[in-house]
Amino acid sequence: MTRSIRELNECVQREAAFVEPLLTETGRIIVGQTMMIQRMLVALLSDGHILIEGVPGLAKTLAVRTLSSSISAHFQRIQFTPDLLPADLIGTQIYNPRTGTFAARRGPVFANIVLADEINRAPAKVQSALLEAMEERQVTLGEETFKLDDPFMVLATQNPIEQEGTYPLPEAQLDRFMLKIIIDYPTRDDEREIINRMTGEKPAAPQPVIDAAAIQKARKIIHEIYVDDKIKEYVLDIVFATRQPAKNGMKRLQTLIETGASPRATIWLIKAAKANAFLSGRGYVTPDDIKLLAPDVLRHRIITSFEAQAEGITGDKIIDVILSKVEVP
Repeated sequence: MTRSIRELNECVQREAAFVEPLLTETGRIIVGQTMMIQRMLVALLSDGHILIEGVPGLAKTLAVRTLSSSISAHFQRIQFTPDLLPADLIGTQIYNPRTGTFAARRGPVFANIVLADEINRAPAKVQSALLEAMEERQVTLGEETFKLDDPFMVLATQNPIEQEGTYPLPEAQLDRFMLKIIIDYPTRDDEREIINRMTGEKPAAPQPVIDAAAIQKARKIIHEIYVDDKIKEYVLDIVFATRQPAKNGMKRLQTLIETGASPRATIWLIKAAKANAFLSGRGYVTPDDIKLLAPDVLRHRIITSFEAQAEGITGDKIIDVILSKVEVP
């Protein structure tokens, strides 16, 4: 560790000064949904992607658009449909008959923040076109490879209640997402405020609070945030409990988990905890950071068995058991 905890705390508090104005700016447009905004910031500061699941009308698209407007980012929304083609997403090559050459026409994926709306409505061929962009931060058109802008983040949404005409995301693509969050209905008080805002004078458009350079600078600070060896062991205990629950004193879970979390879960959980510490103004990670973000990192990486599905036991319930059983440092 190159800096002391005290120095890191001071540095984080100084560099995280944009967080409060950013939350205030988004809060002028979005009522409630604080968790969704915070998780978006965690993914953005960790250079990750996020999958948002919720019924229609919960301001998922509005939240993404508001966030991108608040950080001087190039935003693109792509509506996924069954007839969408990979070229509609990443672009294609256009032939010029005068010169006899091909010119690349870039698709909407060339943006800072890409909203893949209802991602599970497009076939696997289109979904897989996102894989290179999400993992390698580049797109290949013909014989040319183009680097994507930094920052680059994919926020995908899907509807959990309407499955007709959808194509479930393959495990390989799900694993590319840093977080999967579940959005619920607003509280009664929040919905009353929604009525007041959305049926009266339209609020002013959000103004940029930070730019790409500030995000890149914040990421460098986040890399330095201290993670104690005991915290790392705690993360390993949680992830390994999804793969070998019987060896970790949770024999009952052995028949409920078909496949446990991949090594990406370990990496992303540490990165997410660091970003959450940054947002909290701390230069170090605590067990509470891990417990807070573990469900969002793990829920789409744990494949439940037929027995679990028959008994109505979800991945979230399994994660709750693991978090309650694994010893906290």
